[in-house]
Amino acid sequence: MSFLPAITAGQAAAAAAGVSTVTSVAAARQAKTLGKFNQAVQNRNAQVAEQEGLLIAQQNEFDLAQFDKKFARLQGETKTQILNSGVELSGSGLRILRANAEQAEVEKDIMDYNSKINQAKKFEEANFARIQGNVARQQARAAEIGYYAQAGTSLLKGFG
Repeated sequence: MSFLPAITAGQAAAAAAGVSTVTSVAAARQAKTLGKFNQAVQNRNAQVAEQEGLLIAQQNEFDLAQFDKKFARLQGETKTQILNSGVELSGSGLRILRANAEQAEVEKDIMDYNSKINQAKKFEEANFARIQGNVARQQARAAEIGYYAQAGTSLLKGFG
């Protein structure tokens, strides 16, 4: 039966300091990796929001074009009904067509305004996502520095 030599308190402290240092360095690296990942996720969220903003603009162009087609059809039908009723295209008939045109412009302005508001929201979401990504990265850097400081402190205590 062999006996293991006893280790001194100093040796135990040095071993503990070594383990603590390695653990702290590993935690620092993990914090850095996590910060980069979180920033990448937020940057991707920003890209998606920007793409959605562009899609809103494209959808608005399409909707306005469809509206113009429907409005032209409506004006044509209205003009036909006026003429078929035996009334000349003047006076009341023209006022109806003009009122329709004015209302159509108001509707188009509302559609355009709503589209621009939604686009602005998406671009603001993108900016906020980037800010969150930068904050996540900075928090990770702070944690990383803290872990490296912990590692240094462990080394100083264990071997100092």
